Amino acid sequence: MSHDHDHGSATTNRKKLAWAFGITATILIAEVVGAFITNSLALLVDAVHMLTDSTGLLLALTAATLVMRKPTAKRTWGFRRAEVLSATLQSALLLGVGVYALVDGIRRLFEPTEIAGGGLLVFGIIGLLGNVASMLILASGKDDNLNMRAAFLEVVNDALGSVAVIISAIVISATGWMQADSIAAMLIAALIIPRALKLLGETTHILLESTPRGLDLEDVRAHLVAHPLVLAVHDLHASQIATNLPILSAHVVVEDEAFHTGAAATLLGELQSCVAEHFEVSIEHSTFQIESHRHQAPEHEGHD
Repeated sequence: MSHDHDHGSATTNRKKLAWAFGITATILIAEVVGAFITNSLALLVDAVHMLTDSTGLLLALTAATLVMRKPTAKRTWGFRRAEVLSATLQSALLLGVGVYALVDGIRRLFEPTEIAGGGLLVFGIIGLLGNVASMLILASGKDDNLNMRAAFLEVVNDALGSVAVIISAIVISATGWMQADSIAAMLIAALIIPRALKLLGETTHILLESTPRGLDLEDVRAHLVAHPLVLAVHDLHASQIATNLPILSAHVVVEDEAFHTGAAATLLGELQSCVAEHFEVSIEHSTFQIESHRHQAPEHEGHD
């Protein structure tokens, strides 16, 4: 993927995030007002959820802006990891909101409060319309990176939360059963928590510099060792800087003759092409240290 294409995609995503943030912030204000008017926990939780999402979208927008900055001598990867940090913070905030909604929803089942069903329905519909608009804006960019995916999941959760609010409003207006509001709040929590945990797991996997999902390092080692010039591979590491940016490094041991014949020089290009093309996870940023068999033992004795 070219740099120009990446830059164009980042610019487009930034515009989408800006629109989604504007819509979400507007709905947030409406739902806060509605929560006080109707005394609805479901609407209040959805408003807090919207506050979290507004913050998350603002973080996502900031991250999308930072990602466009060019690498420097101080930050050799630029701000590419900003998207991961943003997605991590968003998922953590979502998890906190989900737990709060679940706990307070259970409490209100036993201590129901009076809810204005008609007003709740109006604010629920306003929220749903705004969330659907944000979903349509973000949908085409949701697979570009973790940052965009987190933002899209947030507005999807908001939309589902608005549906729960609308249903509870209809039930309260038709039957007067106030616990419907608490059940709606807990349903919103049930929608939030699993997605937040999944996204949090993905982002922490990257932050811990774990091996990229879908890449088996033992397969990589075996494939490299299969090269006729390679005697062994050690200090093999792989991690991920950001979405679609895995990196790999390794020490490759060859016979001394490879340095005298010039074969070691061509080997480097062959190994880089190998990891970029052979595996399911394409690694375009790889670093190999070619070393002789005599160099390996003293430097790395007792280390894989």
